[in-house]
Amino acid sequence: MAYQTFQQEYLQMPLITRAYTTASVLTTIAVQLDIITPFQLYFNPDLILYQYQVWRLVTNFLFFGTIGFNFLFNMIFTYRYCRMLEEGSFRGRTADFFFMFLFGGVLMMIFAYFVNLVFLGQAFTIMLVYVWSRRNPYVRMNFFGLLNFQAPYLPWVLFGFSLLLGNSVVVDLLGIAVGHIYYFLEDVFPEQPGGFKILKTPGVLKWIFDAAPEDPNYAPLPEEDRPGGFHWGEGVRVGGGDDAANEGEAPEDNQQQ
Repeated sequence: MAYQTFQQEYLQMPLITRAYTTASVLTTIAVQLDIITPFQLYFNPDLILYQYQVWRLVTNFLFFGTIGFNFLFNMIFTYRYCRMLEEGSFRGRTADFFFMFLFGGVLMMIFAYFVNLVFLGQAFTIMLVYVWSRRNPYVRMNFFGLLNFQAPYLPWVLFGFSLLLGNSVVVDLLGIAVGHIYYFLEDVFPEQPGGFKILKTPGVLKWIFDAAPEDPNYAPLPEEDRPGGFHWGEGVRVGGGDDAANEGEAPEDNQQQ
């Protein structure tokens, strides 16, 4: 029964969320079993350019550390906000969501070259959190029962939490910066006087991801039943009565070299 429930939940996950979280979990298991090592995964421009180890362009986003609390916590955050974005503002626009992955990933690797970050999975999660928070500005959140704030402040609360724990904040800042660049180019600039849409999803991606019609029987999870519902904090949508909002916790520091 438990297996059937898990299988049903897994198959109900939207495409990009399912693919990304599955790849991250499998990569971590492979490292844990010594099938591969982190040295085969980390971001290294020299190895990519001169030894053609192009898989590093992807694998540096898939490794969140060895299995433990840090890994579990980051997986919860990644799954949660990736799914809420894909089922929310990107509903029916899988190609656009995948293009956001491409844009954010490329921009992060450019910045990572200058700040010497070799694993970017946690920064990518912060980017997802940032985009979601800016697109849900009226969701009020409660952090550990101590802080009440609206969703756009969530990335900065996580940043402050990392700072208090003594973790490096470069990862959080990178995720926030890339998330803000995407949000500005996609949601803000086109609405300004004289503005226009800069980020345009290539037609080939639309042909690949958006060709099939949406399943009429598919229904996203209600807001209060969204994934990762650990009661570490609650919130309500402004003007929405008792609607539950989303809980939050701070991902821990990233691996650096």
